[in-house]
Amino acid sequence: MADGTWRNWAGNVTVTPVRWERPVSAEGIAQAVTAAAADGLTIRAVGSGHSFTPIAAAPGVALDLSGWAGIVAADTRSGLVTVRSGTQLRELNADLDRLGLALANLGDIDVQTVAGAVSTGTHGTGAGLGGLATQIEGLRLVLADGSAVSCSATERPDLFVAARVGLGALGIITEVTLRCVPAFALAAEEGPEPVEDVIGRFGELAAAHDHFEFYWIPYGRNALVKQNNRVPAGQQARPLSAARRFYEYEVMENAAFGLLCRTGRRAPRIIPRLNQITSAALSRRSYSDRSHRVFTTRRRVRFVESEYAIPAATAPEVLTELRREVPKLADPVMFPVEVRVAAADDIWLSTANGRASAYIAIHQYRGLPYEAYFALFESIVARVGGRPHWGKMHTLDAARLRALYPHFDDFVRIRDEVDPDGRFANPYLDRVLGPPGGSGPAARA
Repeated sequence: MADGTWRNWAGNVTVTPVRWERPVSAEGIAQAVTAAAADGLTIRAVGSGHSFTPIAAAPGVALDLSGWAGIVAADTRSGLVTVRSGTQLRELNADLDRLGLALANLGDIDVQTVAGAVSTGTHGTGAGLGGLATQIEGLRLVLADGSAVSCSATERPDLFVAARVGLGALGIITEVTLRCVPAFALAAEEGPEPVEDVIGRFGELAAAHDHFEFYWIPYGRNALVKQNNRVPAGQQARPLSAARRFYEYEVMENAAFGLLCRTGRRAPRIIPRLNQITSAALSRRSYSDRSHRVFTTRRRVRFVESEYAIPAATAPEVLTELRREVPKLADPVMFPVEVRVAAADDIWLSTANGRASAYIAIHQYRGLPYEAYFALFESIVARVGGRPHWGKMHTLDAARLRALYPHFDDFVRIRDEVDPDGRFANPYLDRVLGPPGGSGPAARA
């Protein structure tokens, strides 16, 4: 924030709200919602700003929940943990570890708030595992009328199945109850493999490991393959030394890679050669550590991103076409392409709803042209029914999204029931869901 203006992490979204609210209690959150209604303003929780779409943009009232954080209750026998919505995943991971618990699966970024992560469908990787929202057992929200409600599989089940990936369109989440697992360690095997081999064995590799992903560096011959598997209970973890960890992640993945990106931005014609050198220089590493320390890494090099979920079986053909077409672009691509997997789930607006999914995420270094690249990507994934990540850049609207989600209209029905005036709307939600009734505060602020 600067002079009251909110910017997301990538810097591609900015908004100056009418006002900011920073409640530190559930009652304060409810009061902020009712005050916004009295003033005819929309209200949005802004989270950590790690979405690349304007999903968190709050032109009316911006709700900063950073003061509403921490674990409310934890049962180490059942694994049920209730956490306040403004808690960052990084803080939650550390608190769970102290309790001898962990989340079963995580993405590689941990700066998001819990509410922001579940609301946008944040996921990790694992053919037998779902995204973060599949670990939710209950939610507590403040609705548009200021009332606080709870929902679960047995209490207001329609609201629950919608709100687990709710885009912030149904209310302000105040608490999330997660089903955690006993703390565990992961054995990580990371190293280069010929990209053609990885694509050809994609289904086999995804099925063979608890967590599988790879990065293809455009113009290069190699993929960086990451295979993480659970360490048997009682077996001692062997983490990287502090010096090795600093070198691998801070020096190489952040400082050195950032320097390469800045060089490429100054001289775009040499980007293909830079990427070929990077691909050839990939190294191997093997270690084991607490699960959240393996899942997550710090990202200091800023970029823009688009990600689509596609049927898992279509990943090889999509990747083959992307590799064929990227070298034809007028503007070269600096950043790697990330490929992950997830199990099917039953959440209405989850990108993995009803189908085992592969996730392909494309990136471009901030300041380099990306429009033609992202448009190419969208055209390729559209042919296999690709669903865009709600927090990552795409051009789809409600008409096109309705055809991709069997329960799209069910979600909109619940949204119109709990927020008929669009108290929690913004222009992005109006685009991807359609405006609630076409009038109300969403048209004003």
